[in-house]
Amino acid sequence: QVELVEFGGGLVEPGGSLIIACQVSSSTASRYAMGWFHQAPGKEREFLAAVAWGTGKIYVTDSVKGRFTISRDINQNMVYLQMNNLNVEDTGVYYCAATRTGWIQPDFWGRGTQVTVSS
Repeated sequence: QVELVEFGGGLVEPGGSLIIACQVSSSTASRYAMGWFHQAPGKEREFLAAVAWGTGKIYVTDSVKGRFTISRDINQNMVYLQMNNLNVEDTGVYYCAATRTGWIQPDFWGRGTQVTVSS
């Protein structure tokens, strides 16, 4: 079992930046890839980015590439999402996830952290 807890969400103005974090409480995290999803109100959950726990190799989807990036800190058991140049469409709940086989249906989810982009 991989336990995931997101934190760091909040209110940010358009054009601003925010870092959100995911604490990974299981020592088995090294066997998984970690990722972030975004779910806007009334829309389906959208995959954003992933990082391989062991190697640090990252992937960022085209829709947020150049604005968002993902990283992990092995020593602190943390996964981060750095978000820059935020716009109102970025508003929603951000979920941390873990998977061994792919991102269509992750194996584990956090409960999410709310990010609101508004002036």
